Amino acid sequence: MLYKGLIFGFVLLGFAQLSKAQSGIVEVEKDSLINLLQEFRAENGINPTTARMVSLGSKVVDKKSGKRVKVRGFRVQVFSGANRSDAYAVQARFQRSYKDIGAYVTYDEPNYRVKVGDFRSRSEATSFMQELRSQYSNVFVFTEEVWAYE
Repeated sequence: MLYKGLIFGFVLLGFAQLSKAQSGIVEVEKDSLINLLQEFRAENGINPTTARMVSLGSKVVDKKSGKRVKVRGFRVQVFSGANRSDAYAVQARFQRSYKDIGAYVTYDEPNYRVKVGDFRSRSEATSFMQELRSQYSNVFVFTEEVWAYE
């Protein structure tokens, strides 16, 4: 009986050693498109690899003396649909309510989109989106080129 127990123990020990055995070599296969995607994202400032600057508040820029430039920023979409006249009606309604905020109509087949605002930070766009939720359905924040004054 003791003999059978020892044999059984050695067999279990052998299986345990075989199940834990690894060669220690790791082979990584990476798609070549990943490098292209990483370069594209770095060039366009999407999840950049360099450290971001921390903003201590937005500086006030005089719109009369400032230069208007395109920068990477955020807009809030308030309409998306296939009807062109509906898109322009939503744009006009928005501009009546918010005279100092720009509203832009774009066409990405098959939909017209109305996006509003030229926000430099996502937090500004998100707080404005919360304000618009009571007036418009399906509002979203998008990252894109926006107009800003420097």
